[in-house]
Amino acid sequence: MNRRRCVAAAVPLVCALTVLTAPTAAYADPGPSGSASAGSGSGSGSDSGSSSSSSTERLEAVRKKIDGLYRQAGSATDAYNLAKEQAEKQSSEIVKLAQRIVQGQSRITALKKQAGAEARAQYRDSGLPPAAQLMLSGDPDSFLDGADQLRAGQQAQKNLLAEMDRTQKDLTAYTQDASDQWQKLESNRKEQAKKKKDIEQKIKAAKKLESGLAKKEQARLKKLEEQQEFKAQTAWLSSGILKEINNKASAEGKKAVKFATDQIGKPYVWGATGPKSYDCSGLTSQAWAAAGDPIPRTSQEQWKQLPHIPVKDMRPGDLIIYFSDATHVGMYIGDGAMVNAPRPGRNVTIGGAGSMPILGVVRPDK
Repeated sequence: MNRRRCVAAAVPLVCALTVLTAPTAAYADPGPSGSASAGSGSGSGSDSGSSSSSSTERLEAVRKKIDGLYRQAGSATDAYNLAKEQAEKQSSEIVKLAQRIVQGQSRITALKKQAGAEARAQYRDSGLPPAAQLMLSGDPDSFLDGADQLRAGQQAQKNLLAEMDRTQKDLTAYTQDASDQWQKLESNRKEQAKKKKDIEQKIKAAKKLESGLAKKEQARLKKLEEQQEFKAQTAWLSSGILKEINNKASAEGKKAVKFATDQIGKPYVWGATGPKSYDCSGLTSQAWAAAGDPIPRTSQEQWKQLPHIPVKDMRPGDLIIYFSDATHVGMYIGDGAMVNAPRPGRNVTIGGAGSMPILGVVRPDK
């Protein structure tokens, strides 16, 4: 089955949760792996039930620990991506400044040659200043003509000296700017290295916790994650919010949604912007770049720089920013669903728009 068919199958599945918009509606909780409930007649004793409960509590504690580590890694990833983006801009600015410095040095060399040529011309005229030569000419007509030329020559000399002074000041400023940019670049590189180490440590710790579980427990852990997301989505839909969200996507929004959903099944990799893998903001930024409307690289900058839209007014293509520190982002695709790159160890997927705490919504195409 190709990705488009997968999307076609997944969206209605998520949308089926709209029956939960009525607070009293009945629904089927994913429940723990195994039987849906442990009703009477199961034959299990109280000790068995207590053991099962204890096991679930322990696994839930592990889930929260892993989730916390990945949240911290996500926050560090956003800082890493921002530092990387700033470093790239600073590198570009340094190149431009270097070009200006070279141009300034060439201009000063040319102006010095021009000034030297004028000095040599004066020397050839017996070393007398132009005004003295004019006074000694003895020809009234030549004197008047020469006076005009003298004034023009003096003005040209002043202009030459002023341009040399201005160019030298520009050159000094460019050199200082380049020095400042180098310092900022070095600072951002250190910040990148620090954040990269932090991210790797958090992800390593989370993976170690998960890999330490038996295969059966890993499956149960994934089920607990799904239960948590289901619970949050249920609460969000039960508020009746979906009755108000009925806006259609813009032309650019449709392109962005298509790009994002075409990436379903590709792995989350922190710092990745495709085409084989993505992190959460790498997916949304590339989707909107493909739609012809580039946006900031990180979820925090997307939240800071893009226009905020009330949740009830969002439309497909809008970005949903999650958590109070704006460290996760997904793209709304309609009918209460969104597409996102969740975390390391997971793939780009479709989920409930309300499956995580929503900070707000932003609209890339205004």
